[in-house]
Amino acid sequence: MEHIHTEPRRRLRILTWHVHGNYLYALTQVPHDFVIPVCQDGRPGYSPLGTKIPWGDNVTEIPAEEIASQQFDCIIYQSQAVYENDAPHLLTPAQRALPSIFIEHDPPRPYPVDTPHCFKHDRGILVHVTHYNDLNWDAGDMPTRVVEHGVPVSPSIAYTGEYAKGITVINGLAKRGRRMGADLFEWSRERVPLDLIGMQSEAMGGLGEVPNLEVGATMARYRFFYTPIRYTSLGLALVEAMLLGVPVVGVAATELPTVIVNGVNGFVHTDKELLVDVMRQLIAEPDLARAWGAAGRQTALERFSMDRYIADWLDVIEEVMGTGPSLNLSPGTVEATGSMSV
Repeated sequence: MEHIHTEPRRRLRILTWHVHGNYLYALTQVPHDFVIPVCQDGRPGYSPLGTKIPWGDNVTEIPAEEIASQQFDCIIYQSQAVYENDAPHLLTPAQRALPSIFIEHDPPRPYPVDTPHCFKHDRGILVHVTHYNDLNWDAGDMPTRVVEHGVPVSPSIAYTGEYAKGITVINGLAKRGRRMGADLFEWSRERVPLDLIGMQSEAMGGLGEVPNLEVGATMARYRFFYTPIRYTSLGLALVEAMLLGVPVVGVAATELPTVIVNGVNGFVHTDKELLVDVMRQLIAEPDLARAWGAAGRQTALERFSMDRYIADWLDVIEEVMGTGPSLNLSPGTVEATGSMSV
């Protein structure tokens, strides 16, 4: 039987960064105290948290230049730029030698299977958000773990599917191009009604950015969720759609084929013509869409629940701190790399 923790052995003070707001919100549901560095210019990784997300009392912002004067138990890095370029200037050598975790949010680039990961740490664990990412990144001799997404969803939101069209949720799709399926979205939209939401979505005739807390209620009105993405991690919006009972149709890429069973809880394929046929079928058959969505919701509840996510993170944090069962991470110092200051 899986051993599930509900409370940590000891409450820790953890330094991490604001890279993905929705992911950070889920991470801060883990019962530790999180400190987030900010810069007044709002550069990537240091923007203020703002009020769009209901941050808990366990989340504190500090000016980035004050990191060196603070006491922490653990460091959680979330980007190569912070780990390689910023940490040597913002953190003391003692802080950089603390038990450390690197959350890798993406599959390897530029090469899918031959890209070495930057994270090297004597007291570290590299955490991937999908098994696909873990399979393909070259982590060398670094220990790796997979903590799949957990997505909080309001129980007051229910799928209606009243709009006989699909919804796609991608930020900056026009600029991110083929990797995120900009061309496939436009090609599909010419053949089946699709709406696009997300930051800068107006550039592609989309509806613009929807506030974080309203995305779920917006998606629930659409007949299906369409993902045209060729190469990425499993998106949080896609998981949220499944948890709401919105059926998923999309490109069978990276982790998604391990989540969707065709004709049961959604449909994924590499044949774009077939995907359009399925989208048309869901528009014509709302009962089929509802059945697929209900099965997808059950899949997501079993695989992406917040209880499971929190339990997994408590285990990983205990492990890196040396109080968990799996690793014997010896203390050591970290050789800093990079030369750019924040």
